[in-house]
Amino acid sequence: MRKVKSVCLALMVSLMVFAWVAPVMAAGAKVNINTAAKEELMSLKYIGAQNAERIIAYRTAHKFAAPEDIMNVKGIGQKTFDANKDLIVVKD
Repeated sequence: MRKVKSVCLALMVSLMVFAWVAPVMAAGAKVNINTAAKEELMSLKYIGAQNAERIIAYRTAHKFAAPEDIMNVKGIGQKTFDANKDLIVVKD
């Protein structure tokens, strides 16, 4: 019974995150890596919770000046940048 509740809770949380992020991505809106919430960053390709947290930590210390600056974040390289370069933007 406890396992069923845990699975249901995880499913509900996942659906809530998807319901919040999907309209933003579907509308063609780009993700501003200087202001995006963790969940929005996680909607990008190859960006999980850990990399989203690293992006937030990096931008707190140094604002991103260009989309390419995301590669200065540990764990994010050329492959991740190339997969997301049309999805990200840098604004104040």
